[in-house]
Amino acid sequence: LTPFSASEDMRSTWQGKAGRSPLQALYESDQFEQSSLQAVHQQRRELLSNVCSRYTRKRRLLQPDDLRHLVVDDTHGLLYCYVPKVACTNWKRVMMVLTGQGKYQDPLDIPAHEAHVPSNLRTLSEYSIPEINSRLRSYLKFVFVREPFERLVSAYRNKFTLSYNTAFHKRYGTKIIRRHRQEPSDRALERGDDVRFEEFVYYLLDPRTQQEEPFNEHWERVHSLCHPCIIHYDVVGKYETLAEDANYILQLVGADTSVKFPASSKTTRTTDDMTAQFFQDISPFYQRRLFNLYKMDYLLFNYSIPSYLRIR
Repeated sequence: LTPFSASEDMRSTWQGKAGRSPLQALYESDQFEQSSLQAVHQQRRELLSNVCSRYTRKRRLLQPDDLRHLVVDDTHGLLYCYVPKVACTNWKRVMMVLTGQGKYQDPLDIPAHEAHVPSNLRTLSEYSIPEINSRLRSYLKFVFVREPFERLVSAYRNKFTLSYNTAFHKRYGTKIIRRHRQEPSDRALERGDDVRFEEFVYYLLDPRTQQEEPFNEHWERVHSLCHPCIIHYDVVGKYETLAEDANYILQLVGADTSVKFPASSKTTRTTDDMTAQFFQDISPFYQRRLFNLYKMDYLLFNYSIPSYLRIR
C-alpha cells in the first residue's frame, strides 16, 4: 500500500452534509448559541496546532497501520480515535448504536466485551487509500484524552491488580517480574499476577521494552495512537468534561436525540488523589523519566505537571 500524506486538503475542516464546516453550521444554527463550549474547543484545537508546530519538525507520512484506532461511522460522517482508559468502551458502544442501522437502541444494552469485538466496528485501516483520504478530508474527526498519569494508573489497576486479567498477567506480568524483581518466587514468575506499580514503571522505562515491540495500547501515548499532529481533529474531548463533550459531538453530527452517551456511574474510577498515592513510592529520578516519556501528551492536550511529582 502506498503511504499517504496528511496534506493541507486532508487537514481541512470537516464538511457537513450540506457542505458547511462544523463551525459554520454551529454559528448559523439556532440550536447552538455562541457558547463557552465552542470557545473551549476552539482553544483546544489552537493549542494542539501550536504545540505540533513547535515540537514536530518533519511531518511523516501516515501508513494504513497508523489508522487501526480510527473507528468509522459512514452514516454520520464520523471518525473516532479510541484511546483505552478514556471512556473507550462507552464510545465504542455509542458508535455501534450509530452504525447499527437500528440493531442497537441503547448503548448500555451492549455488553462491554462485545464493544471490543473487532468485527463489530470498522476502522479506517480497512479502507482503500482513496477511501481513507476522502474520509480524512470530509468526516468529523474526534478523540478523547485524559490526564496522562491518571490514565496510566487506571491501566495498571485494571490490567495488573484484577484477578480476571490473566492474559495480561501471563503476557506482561511474568516478563515484568522476571526483569525487574530481585529474587522473584517461582509462583510470581509463573503467574505474573502481583506486579507492583514501581515494577511497571521500570518496565515502561526499560529501553528493551520498546525495542522488542510497541507499547500495549493501554499505556501507549495518545500522540502515538492517534497522531494528532498529522490528523487534524475537529474535536478534542476530555475525560474531565466527558458528558458535555460527548453531547457536543452527538449534536454536531446530527445523531438521533434518543442516542445518549452513558452517564458514568463507576465508583472505582481512578482519581487524581489515587494517582498521587501510586507515585509516592516512585523516586524523583524515575518520576522525571516517566514524565519525559509522556511529556508530549501533557503538552498537546494542555495538562499541567501534577503537583504530587517531585521533579521541579
